[in-house]
Formats: sequence, structure tokens, C-alpha cells
Amino acid sequence: MSDNKELFTIFGNPVEHSKSPQMQNAGFKHINYNGEYIKHLVENGNEIKNIFLDNAYKGANITVPHKEFAYKNADEVRGLAQKIKAVNTYINENGKVIAYNTDAPGFLKAIESFGSIKSVLLLGAGGTAKAISLALQEKGIKVTVLNRSEGKLDFFKEHNIECYSWETFNPKEYDLIVNSTSAGLKDEYLPCDKNLLENLFKTAKYAFDCVYGKVTPFLALAKENALEIKDGEDMLLFQGVLAFEYFTNTKADESLVEAMRKGLKEK
Repeated sequence: MSDNKELFTIFGNPVEHSKSPQMQNAGFKHINYNGEYIKHLVENGNEIKNIFLDNAYKGANITVPHKEFAYKNADEVRGLAQKIKAVNTYINENGKVIAYNTDAPGFLKAIESFGSIKSVLLLGAGGTAKAISLALQEKGIKVTVLNRSEGKLDFFKEHNIECYSWETFNPKEYDLIVNSTSAGLKDEYLPCDKNLLENLFKTAKYAFDCVYGKVTPFLALAKENALEIKDGEDMLLFQGVLAFEYFTNTKADESLVEAMRKGLKEK
């Protein structure tokens, strides 16, 4: 390979806090790949494709709030992302922008450590919830979506996913409760009513929060109720590993995954 490094990036707003560069660069280093991964603040999501091509990026990840824009602007969308209508990975394939969603398989990989799961209650109805719900549905795992307002539930209804607003919800028993909202990210809020959560936790076994790097109030409450808990680190890691495989055209082995995990954890 020439000295000209292949450039990769993460698009977002804000993007300063992203751990993707340290994770991806650790991966490049581990396999001696001549690539560099940087952050790129994008304010207007509709310019995402042009920015990607104008900067000659070979690949990119896309984070909040641009995943839907990235989907609309891609030349070709592959895999489950076609249904999710949101993408988090761009590849430059001979000048064409090819898009994928690695959040969905990344989530499934992250919950493998819990063991067998038959039913999931998913809190929130944003882009992450869409990816997770369709991934679970595809795996034949029963998923129910609960969101504060009715307005955002149309997507789930279209895909025959059971969904409720807080007003209409009638709790059942679920193996796993997932928080895909931003509650607890920069505050100490719970994603929904505390009494409702405690009730759900009585019969659930596992709790997962998409927020990474802290024990959120949601996870703390789950732990108090003797549930096995997990934050979003593995989801972030595995979606990154899957993107890395697309970026470099390599298959990740255990040592690469661990190198990327180490990169992710660096302060």
C-alpha cells in the first residue's frame, strides 16, 4: 500500500464525544491497515453524501442526528437497513455510496451473553429502537415497543410490531427490558415511570441500556431488583467491528475485537 492513508470518519452533531476514532484506529493498527479515522461535524444532514465524496473518505460511520438523512442520500442501501430506513455506515464503492446499518446486528451480538431470550420490551421509538426492533423481529424474538407518545409509533405498526404509548400500555412479562431512549445519558432521569419499571423488573431477567460508559438510573434500578444488567459498550463495539469489516474487507477475529475494545476504553 502507498503512503497515502485511506481516510475514514464519523459524521454527527455533536461528534466531539465519539469514541469511534480510537476504536477504529486501534483496529487499523492491529492489522497494519494504512487507514486513519477522524471526526467530522456535520450540521446539515442533507449534505452528507457530498461531504463524504468531496473529502474522498473511503468509509464513514453516521451517528445522531443524521442516520435518516444518510439513508435518504445513499446511492444503494443494503440489508436490513432498507427496512429500518436509517443507516450508520457508508462505504465508497467505485464512487458509489453504499449504506448499511450495523446497529441492528451489533445489538443482537451484544445480548448474546444473556443467553436465551424470548420476549423483549423496548423503551423508546427513535432510530435505535427501529433498528433493534427489526433485528429482534427477524430473529423471531417477540418485541414490544413502549414510547411516551403515540406519534412515533407508526413505523412499528407498519412492521406489525406490538407498540404502545404510556397511556395505552398494559404490561405483560418480558425476559429483557431495553432502554433505547437518551434518559440517563446526561441526566439522572428514568425512561418511564418508576413504579411501572419496578413492576416490569419483578418478572424480567435482564436489562440493557444503549447508553454507554455509565450505570444509568435505569440500570441501577434494574440491579437493585436483581436483574443481570449491561450497558451499551458491547453494542457500540460490535457495530464498530461490523463497520470495520466493511471498511477493510477483512473478517474480524477475537484478537481484533479485543484490540478494538481496548481502543474504545481508552480515556
